[in-house]
Amino acid sequence: MTRAITPPGAPRERRDAVHEAAERLATAARTGVPCAPVRDLIGADDVDFAYAVQQRFAERRRAAGARLVGRKIGLTSPAVQRQLGVDRPDFGVLFDDMDVSGLAEVPSARLLQPKTEAEIAFVLAADLDEGPLDDRQVRDAVAYAVAALEIVDSRIAGWDITFGDTVADNASSGLFVLGDVRRTLAEVEPVEVAMTLRLGGEVVSEGTGAACLGDPLLALAWLARTARDLGEPLRAGQIVLSGALGPMVATPPGSAVSADLGPLGTIGATFSREGTA
Repeated sequence: MTRAITPPGAPRERRDAVHEAAERLATAARTGVPCAPVRDLIGADDVDFAYAVQQRFAERRRAAGARLVGRKIGLTSPAVQRQLGVDRPDFGVLFDDMDVSGLAEVPSARLLQPKTEAEIAFVLAADLDEGPLDDRQVRDAVAYAVAALEIVDSRIAGWDITFGDTVADNASSGLFVLGDVRRTLAEVEPVEVAMTLRLGGEVVSEGTGAACLGDPLLALAWLARTARDLGEPLRAGQIVLSGALGPMVATPPGSAVSADLGPLGTIGATFSREGTA
């Protein structure tokens, strides 16, 4: 059972602020017109307030038939933290319709202000709901790792975000693409993976697994503990996007990106022209 971050007994003004912030973001997503930041409603760094808005988003998606398939960890790279002016990780939820791996093109019409970053995705073989959730337990719970492109997006105009804004906006989630090369953790050490991201053939971002909270598995362990604390632990079969291995890059309609993640292979995506799905 998910813990209600803003319980029914919370002050009316707090519940109203969560509702208004969620409505503002939902309207931006529906209309394709970015909105003003929501920190005027929920504050810039109130963690519980921000996740309450994100939880409202997740409840709406589920009610509409979307299926939860995992989580994304965000703000794990110092470079990305500097880009966005924040200083701690966060997470968002992944739904089945956010996975565009099987499409010939990324549907730009579903995005407002997309940026792309290269990551490692972990697919879990075991639940992470009991025990110490330490490094060993988390490592043993991973079925395999694959290369991933996370297409981050912001419903907030100009990416004018604080920590509270991005968390409320489902950690600035958009879509994601998974690679075809599967490696167990006996075959690849995530912290040692080197990444090169190209836009139109030009190198625009580089990094390693060490840029992701020091080790992508440390990021996964942080998420496992945080998700359990919030009452909805990670489950077998779910996908977890580790967080960026280097700076993200703007990918407007018509962009073509590719990333080389060494033992995890290469992965690419082409964004459809504006107005096409």
